[in-house]
Amino acid sequence: MAFGVLVIPAIIAFSILMISKYLYPKPESLEIDTAFNPSEKFPRRYWIYVIAVAFIAAGYVDFPLIAYHFKAQAMMRDSFIPIFYSFAMASDAVAALIFGKLFDKIGVKTLLTAVVLSAFFAPMVFLGGSGLALAGMILWGIGMGAQESILKAEIATMIPVERRGTAFGTFNASFGLFWFAGSVLMGYLYDFSMPALILFSVITQLMAGAIILYLIKNYDRRTNLTIKD
Repeated sequence: MAFGVLVIPAIIAFSILMISKYLYPKPESLEIDTAFNPSEKFPRRYWIYVIAVAFIAAGYVDFPLIAYHFKAQAMMRDSFIPIFYSFAMASDAVAALIFGKLFDKIGVKTLLTAVVLSAFFAPMVFLGGSGLALAGMILWGIGMGAQESILKAEIATMIPVERRGTAFGTFNASFGLFWFAGSVLMGYLYDFSMPALILFSVITQLMAGAIILYLIKNYDRRTNLTIKD
């Protein structure tokens, strides 16, 4: 029955997609024309940004490990685990809307705010009781909201439309590889050292924040040119 109910949002999503295709058959026409040099390499700012995102991916604990922890530690009844996840998804949705709006005004500074807010979800989830764990899941959802709304949007400010396919592909490959590697490492650390797992998660998020802060201080979002050496 639960899976059957999912047919409803699936139909709605597909219907919206078809309406969008009808209303905007050529979305590329909405782009602002920019000078494009096909031989031009990706800017240095892009690669620095990819490194920052790699740190986010590596240290962001996936929900299956969190759910396993809740179950293994008998922190709550099994039926409460998906309820905790629903709270995370609610904060994800709200955060995505807020961060998306802020991104249009202040750019990548919004991502820095999200990274700092969500950096400490791991100790709350893995060391706290059910109340603290719920607060940690809300912070986890805030980080997910930022990842789903503004993480890729920043690339559109760096790369011309003619190169975005390659840029997004490289970005996604890096994100996926580091997410996988970090998940494997944190799964291993869970069995041997919970403090090490938490420390790894927090440090990688803060490292990402430090790199994003470097981008904010050294690069002009509008021109992609360095402000200072």
